[in-house]
Parts: sequence; structure tokens; C-alpha cells
Amino acid sequence: MIDWTIQVPDQVVVTGTASGLGQEVARLLTDLGVRVYGVDVATAADDLGSRDTFTQVHGSVTDSRTWQSVMHEVQADAAGGTVRSLGFVGAAAVLDVGVLDTEDLALWRKAWEINVLGNVMALQALLPLLSRADHAAVVAVSSVNATFGEQQLAAYSSSKAALTGAIRTIALDYARSGVIINILAPGPMRAGLFERHLASAADPAKFLATREARQPIGRIVGADEVARAALFLLTPAASAVFGSTVTADGGLTAGFDFRTGEEGSSA
Repeated sequence: MIDWTIQVPDQVVVTGTASGLGQEVARLLTDLGVRVYGVDVATAADDLGSRDTFTQVHGSVTDSRTWQSVMHEVQADAAGGTVRSLGFVGAAAVLDVGVLDTEDLALWRKAWEINVLGNVMALQALLPLLSRADHAAVVAVSSVNATFGEQQLAAYSSSKAALTGAIRTIALDYARSGVIINILAPGPMRAGLFERHLASAADPAKFLATREARQPIGRIVGADEVARAALFLLTPAASAVFGSTVTADGGLTAGFDFRTGEEGSSA
């Protein structure tokens, strides 16, 4: 008989906790009693920030001082001064909508710095602690846009493709360290980035209806659903999944075409 238990790390660093996926991951983890270090330039929502097991670290993921602060907090809270189980979820990201001939290249620099370099700096700081822990796991949040193009999201898509390539290689470089390193690739979800893309549409209601219709499950998944996939990747139960991309998109990229199944649709 199998004793099926899933144990998350005692301490988890989560970026982007002021909104969206990062916020949902932090909520789920704190619900489980995990000490969460929420990294964001913005302040976390009151219901999260007031929790006893949540520590807010204000700062940009691209600022080395932010990661010095994170390291200090993690080590200060470690039982007996030793970090025994540690996780990292890199959910901080920016998305700007535009087309190349009218875009300011500063938007591209911002996307690459936050979406790519922010995760690289986090791992560079945390890997010494991760590699010494009894259990350690990394979940870098990429996107289905790393593989599939989407109109008006070239800067965002290119940054997620770069992040995916970087994390796969870093995973191989540290494969014998004992740290489980994986990539989570959400599709559209009802969270900050999608909501901002929705708000930028000429007809938001039509945009939403079109996006929902193309989802095989008939709806845009919630950030809380994707957060649960992230939690699984943090656990020892995911030990056979390594250097991989786990897609959490409600079936969007399962095929190249989806028909609603409505009567009269052609085969």
C-alpha cells in the first residue's frame, strides 16, 4: 500500500507576490504553514501581507540588494541556522502589448531584464543554499508564448523563450546538486498579465469571448489552478520531473485546431 503524502519545502521564495500567479502561490503556501518570502516592488495584498508566515521583501528582482535581503531573511529564519528545505518560484513578469514599428525598445529591455535576468539573479543568489538543503526545488514560470507566437507580444514572448532556454541549461549544469529545477508554462489565466492584455483590447468583451472559445475546456483557467501545479513541482513527489516544462494552459496547446463540437461544425 502506497503512503501518498506531498510535502512542500519549509521555506519558499516567491517573486511577483503583489498580484497574479505569485500572489496565489504565496497564499497556498502560507495556508500550508510554509514560510514565504514575497519579493515585489509593490506591497502584497492585506490578506497575504498580514499573515504570520509571510515576509515581504520590497525590491526589484533585477537589483542585487533585493537578493541580499532575501538571503538574510531566509538564513535568519532557518531552524538551527541550517536551511533544511527550500523552494523558489519565479513568477514576477511584465507584459507590454505592441508592434515593433511603434514600440519603444525600452519595453524590450524591461521585459528581458525582469522576465529573464530577474530569475537568473535569484538563482545565482539562492543556489548555494538550495544545493546544501536536504530538499530543494526551483520553479521558473515561463509561458506557452516561449514556444508559440502571439500577436502584439513579441517582447514578452521572446523573453519567455530566453528564460526557458536558460533554465533548461542551468538545470543540466546543476543536475547533480540535488536541486529539482523545472519550468512551469501557463497559458492565459485570469490574473494580472492577462487582465492587462484584455483591458488593452479594442473590444474587451469580444476579446474574452474569443479567448474562452478557443480553450478546449471552454474557459480561461484561474491563477489558483496554475498555482497548484507550481506547488506540485516544489515537492519531492516531482523528483522524476527534471529540466522539463510543465504546461498548464487548459489544453490550449494540445492541438493545432479546436472545434467547439457544436452541431453543424465541419470535421
